[in-house]
Amino acid sequence: MDSKLNQLQTLLPAGLLVDGAWLSHRGYYSSLVAKYVSSGWLEQPTRGAYRRAGTAPLGGEEAWASVVLSLQRLRPPLPVLGGRTALELLGFGHYLSPTGPYELHLYGRDVPPLWVRRLLGEPLVFHRARLFTDDPVAGSVARPERDGDHIRRLDRDGLLGLVSVSTAERAFLELLDEVPQAASFHEADKLVEGLTTLSPRRLSYLLASCRSVKVKRLALWFADRHQMPWASHLDRQAVDLGQGNRVLVPGGRLDRTYKITVPREMERV
Repeated sequence: MDSKLNQLQTLLPAGLLVDGAWLSHRGYYSSLVAKYVSSGWLEQPTRGAYRRAGTAPLGGEEAWASVVLSLQRLRPPLPVLGGRTALELLGFGHYLSPTGPYELHLYGRDVPPLWVRRLLGEPLVFHRARLFTDDPVAGSVARPERDGDHIRRLDRDGLLGLVSVSTAERAFLELLDEVPQAASFHEADKLVEGLTTLSPRRLSYLLASCRSVKVKRLALWFADRHQMPWASHLDRQAVDLGQGNRVLVPGGRLDRTYKITVPREMERV
């Protein structure tokens, strides 16, 4: 085994993917990469992506986790799985499939490269991160000491345990950003009713840095609707709720506290 190949075995963790730019930056130019592929040292699961031969995950969650983790290691700032996907992976959802969530909601600054979209297929749903100020997912480093309020690792074994996801508090607000266009009130309600253990300190910080008046009003409305144990501990004075009514449901019932229209059948619990 030549020294370059030996070095590559050390640089490239088993099961993870890299692209041509990553290889070229480390001195593995296209002719050498082609040689390694033809010799069976590297394999190419799709055009533009490479991994050590014989290290592909067997399937299930490890298969998509290897792609997401590879992207997170290749593409700063760190893209994360968030919204509904993060809530499900953190144990707040109801999926039972051994392959994981049906949709992979990825939040980041940049659109994932084509090889990622080819490997993940239709389950991949990309969202450009723009909901928060001082957001490490969007590339802001103004307050790095608060990164832990945005991002965490999963408490799992294997590759999945290395994947970065939104904290439950951030994922809660990301989910509400999808209401009512891509997520219904009722879908959000089912997920929200299980969020009894959110951190009021972390959620207060995220609400204060949230750019969306709609999301902030919905978060407080859902908290009150389910009488969440953390609701009374939020720093509401730090949350700017804006002015005027927001029509989220045409013909819906106007909640006079938060000035949003909600489905008429959804009274507070």
